[in-house]
Amino acid sequence: MTDPTLMRRAEAVRHFNRFYTQHIGVLHEFLQKSPFSLTEVRVLRELALGTVSTATELARTLGLDSGYLSRVLTSFERRQLISRRQSEVDARQSLLAMTPVGRAAYVPLEVAALDEVRGVLNALSAAGQEQLLEAMRIIERLLDRTSSQPPVLLRAPKAGDYGWLVHRQALLFEAEYGADSRFEAIASQESAQLAQQNDPERAMCWIAEQRQSIVGGAFVAALSGRTARMRLLYVEPESRGLGIGTLLVAQGIDFAQRAGYEKLVLTSCGAPDGRRGVFERAGFSCVATEPERRFGRNLITQTWERKL
Repeated sequence: MTDPTLMRRAEAVRHFNRFYTQHIGVLHEFLQKSPFSLTEVRVLRELALGTVSTATELARTLGLDSGYLSRVLTSFERRQLISRRQSEVDARQSLLAMTPVGRAAYVPLEVAALDEVRGVLNALSAAGQEQLLEAMRIIERLLDRTSSQPPVLLRAPKAGDYGWLVHRQALLFEAEYGADSRFEAIASQESAQLAQQNDPERAMCWIAEQRQSIVGGAFVAALSGRTARMRLLYVEPESRGLGIGTLLVAQGIDFAQRAGYEKLVLTSCGAPDGRRGVFERAGFSCVATEPERRFGRNLITQTWERKL
């Protein structure tokens, strides 16, 4: 890893890891008064939640060495915190369950942990709490590639969403195409026009949301009497390839048809192969390709059309 930008980012991640590890240590001060170690509390929590039932599942979920976990479970069983019974499906596996004694021991730990976290949140404003939770959701979404993708919700914009779409598109257009601030100015104008129209029969905006985070968006509005235009279509880079762009385009086509438009058009600056495929599969045809100087860059502008 010799890329200096990547090195700086790696150092930033390590810095955050140190900070978070220290902060978590403060949050776990309640364990000093507990007979359990942090790992033992993690095991008890999984058993209390009922998300796992065997030692194999526990080891995989918590990333624990099977030998170490076996010693922890033996200790729990000796203290009558858990019970084991042979699985009827696989005789090699034992099903684990928390006993009433175990639940009585775990509940105070859960209450203490929640109190610690509430104390941290109480030090923040309501807006700060939402920012913290949103940052956590983003980290989880970016790093958790093993779990199945949660469903994508298309919803109407809420307060602040139009501004967010412009903000994200301006950043992405600068990063991907080197555009200057003139793109943001035009995107702001288009977004403001749609917000002011307030005509759900002729114009509509969709926000793509996944895990309570905005991962894309688009809107359709009149270009002329019988022609609609899809504008500001975008998908967050880490969410591309999941069908979100296809979903937004399909929603735009459906709306334009129901609104009585006869044609839907969109423009794209040098559409990448992935986006081109989305347009073509949705029935669009590229009717014009023109090199031009826009937003401080030499770009290839493509115009796509679809009859409705």
